[in-house]
Amino acid sequence: MLKMDMISSFSGTLLLILHSIVLSSSALEPYDLLYDNAIDAFHRGDYTNVARYMEGALSSFSELRQTKVRCRLKCKDQHRFEADPFSDLNFFDVVLRRASCLNDCMETQVGPQSMHKVSEDVIQDFNRRIPYNYLQMAYLKLKDLDKAASAAHTYFQANPEHVEMGRNLEQYKSLQGVDSKHFIDREARSHQRAFAEGVKLYEQGEYGKAIPFFEEALTQYFKADVECRALCEGPQRFVEQDHVLYRYSLYELISDHYTQVLHCEHECVRDLATRPGRLSPMENYLPLHYDYLQFAYFKESRFQEALACAHSYLLFHAGDEFMTTNVEYYQEELGHDTDPREEADWYGRRHKQELELLTVGSQNMGVEYSEGNYWSSSGGREDANRIPSGTDGWMEYVPISEKKNVTVTVVQELKEGGPLLYEKVKLVQTSESLNGTQRVLLDDVISDDECVELKSLAHAVTIAGDGYRGKMSPHTPNEKFEGATVLKTLQFGYEGRVSLKSARLFYDVSEKARKIIESYFMLNSTLHFSYTHLVCRTAITGQQDHRHDLSHPIHADNCLLDPEANECWKEPPAYTCRDYSALLYLNGDFEGGEFIFTEMDAKTVTAQVKPQCGRMVGFSSGGENPHGVRAVTKGQRCAVALWFTLDPLFRELERLQADEVMEALNNVQQWKLDGDIQINPKDEL
Repeated sequence: MLKMDMISSFSGTLLLILHSIVLSSSALEPYDLLYDNAIDAFHRGDYTNVARYMEGALSSFSELRQTKVRCRLKCKDQHRFEADPFSDLNFFDVVLRRASCLNDCMETQVGPQSMHKVSEDVIQDFNRRIPYNYLQMAYLKLKDLDKAASAAHTYFQANPEHVEMGRNLEQYKSLQGVDSKHFIDREARSHQRAFAEGVKLYEQGEYGKAIPFFEEALTQYFKADVECRALCEGPQRFVEQDHVLYRYSLYELISDHYTQVLHCEHECVRDLATRPGRLSPMENYLPLHYDYLQFAYFKESRFQEALACAHSYLLFHAGDEFMTTNVEYYQEELGHDTDPREEADWYGRRHKQELELLTVGSQNMGVEYSEGNYWSSSGGREDANRIPSGTDGWMEYVPISEKKNVTVTVVQELKEGGPLLYEKVKLVQTSESLNGTQRVLLDDVISDDECVELKSLAHAVTIAGDGYRGKMSPHTPNEKFEGATVLKTLQFGYEGRVSLKSARLFYDVSEKARKIIESYFMLNSTLHFSYTHLVCRTAITGQQDHRHDLSHPIHADNCLLDPEANECWKEPPAYTCRDYSALLYLNGDFEGGEFIFTEMDAKTVTAQVKPQCGRMVGFSSGGENPHGVRAVTKGQRCAVALWFTLDPLFRELERLQADEVMEALNNVQQWKLDGDIQINPKDEL
């Protein structure tokens, strides 16, 4: 024990020494190290250091990004590919010199690049603006309300489904000392901000004032495009290839790498048109700049500029009827023609060449490339009598990609009220009394003894972060989440680490719940398991004072809830294959933790369910049933969480394996009764 303590003490001392070396050097501090320090300070209640380290992490994250851009552009400019009689030698000379230049540039400005290798989880946290959630809470504790409001607003822009943050913002607006100027998006993209201001003035009829904003938006857009493409020049993942068996030649390797880079650069079109917190871009984003500008210039009698913008729009939408009519009008007024704007012409030609190269590169990799709908038509401008025609400001989201694989969708007639199948199960509330559609609340699905047994099983098998990509607190830093799957529980049972009887009970109870949901909603096809999870969420002691967050933010299970647009987008990373969901509660001896249904606005609560042993809430998984969990402020809340699909292609793999294990186990028991040779069911795992 003493030896372990010494090792632990030595490790802690070594970490402090390494951190001191980093702090004392001229190198940029790694933002993941600062982020971890901030989170540790948060758990200690040291809010001054939360703010200090988290601001440092955000600054380091931004500086590292900008340094990569600067160095890559600088080295690309200094070492260009040029025609040469010794083309192969010239090519490799440029590659090697660029690599050396880039390494020297990065290490001079930020230190050894190995210091800045960051896990994917941390990168995702920064992309989702999680640091601002911590900052908001820290500044609130420090009574620095203007900074708290700014951090809260920044976080909420990328996480509009976070109902509690929305409420926090409303509270900030009513506090003395907090002004509207404090509600700024610290991560706002300059091109999107300028574009939004231009649209606002345009819709107010202030065309002359709108023009500088649209022009600024274009300038910033092309600058952001250059930066986005520079960031694509890093390491690439060969998703379509098996690296263990990768035996291609030098030029095939180079081709594959460059195809990945080219695809990343091409996706900058989508990235720059996507607002914070959205996965789908604004439709027709870049061409809309020229559409707005051509009409604004027309209203200001600047026909030369209007004609150039109209021609620029047609580079993206050749033959567009409205814009072609506008071009003819401007030509007649001016008595001559003009060319499209230079930057639009260059951008359009590059876009076309990229598509051609991507098609060739993808064929070389043995995959099919689909462009996706980047320049959708601007959609239904009906005022044909206005000459020239300007956009009506209509913008919408477009699909991420045009899917080549078509799956058969089972069309279900929405029904409910079917038999509950089990004598003791009681119907408590229907969709009508729960103020929604395809909702049901049932009691006595399992007995008190079964609740106790499953809760005891949960304490033995669940692991923090299981089911949440290893994150102990995936939804709120104020609670710990632990989980276990059916297959894992059965494995523990076979190994003798838990009661095999309890492991079987978990399997049987989940099957019972599936049958009830399938029967009650009168489904005309089989309901399959999509995911089965024994999960507990525990309030962290010392972090419950003045909580305003939710245990689980408002969301829908098979689509991305967008309360601002009053829509739910059925696209990844949502589990779009899920059709029905259910939660079977194991206890009620905790504080908070109520399950709630809301309207699409993620604010208006339509129904609330207080968990208790044997109670089960079931519902369809789409945007008609946004839901969440209120904060668990004391104790531990345990449940069996179940998601189902009507599509057999999306059946839960672990469930299928668990089915095989159960079949083997039943065979073993039968062989025991018959006196036949016994096998070890553990082998089936």
